[in-house]
Amino acid sequence: MSAKSGSEGDSSSDSLVAVVRFLQGAKLLGQTRLVAGDTIVEHAESAGVRIPTNCTSGTCGTCMVTLVEGNVDLPEILPPGLDDYLVERCARLGCIGVPLDDVDIDIRPPL
Repeated sequence: MSAKSGSEGDSSSDSLVAVVRFLQGAKLLGQTRLVAGDTIVEHAESAGVRIPTNCTSGTCGTCMVTLVEGNVDLPEILPPGLDDYLVERCARLGCIGVPLDDVDIDIRPPL
């Protein structure tokens, strides 16, 4: 659990807080506030959504999800579990993908 700092201005800054939303198609499964540096999988756990993982290093692709909206950092050199073809189809790996702002994630891979 992350501590929320700067709570004295929460009521006026709520609309400025980035949110990570988890979907299955059009169905909203859960959402949580963006925590800088946390991965998609960590955000999913905070939202009560389970994304399967195996290697937790980007090698196996078990945690592949689809980025619907927003920005998720990609490593300069793609790991074995991700390639250019999948990235073009908005695939991201939940174990290493770090949301940078408001994002919508479909927990299904783009296959």
